[in-house]
Formats: sequence, C-alpha cells, structure tokens
Amino acid sequence: MTPAFSSFADFLAMGGYAFYVWLSLVTTLVVLLGLVGYSLWQHHALLQAVRRQQRREQRLRHAREHMNKEQVDAGTP
Repeated sequence: MTPAFSSFADFLAMGGYAFYVWLSLVTTLVVLLGLVGYSLWQHHALLQAVRRQQRREQRLRHAREHMNKEQVDAGTP
C-alpha cells in the first residue's frame, strides 16, 4: 500500500486544493457542533418544561384536595 501524500506538507496542501478542503472540513465541524449544542439546549428546555408542568399539576392537585377537604368540613356537597 502506498501513501497518498509523500509528506505532511503535501497532506496539508491537499494537492493544491487545501483552501477548499480545509474550509469545507471546518464548515462541517462548525455545523455539526452547532447541531449538537442546539440539541442539548432543546433537551434542557424540554426537561424544564416538563418539570414546570409537573409542578403546576401538583399545585392544582393540592388545591383540589384542599377545596374538597374544606367542603367536607363545611358539610356542603
């Protein structure tokens, strides 16, 4: 098996297309990292929304139980 490039400098030069090759590589990495960051941010926001909804439902449940208890104590149906 023979190497495609005879030296590291040739590898970096990419046969005269280094600007396009490295620019496309950097662009791809930036886009992928941005996608990972956005996904993590969305995941965090979704978890916060679920926690907020659960707290709200718990408060409503507690309020209903309190109202029912007051009605039973007052003797009203």
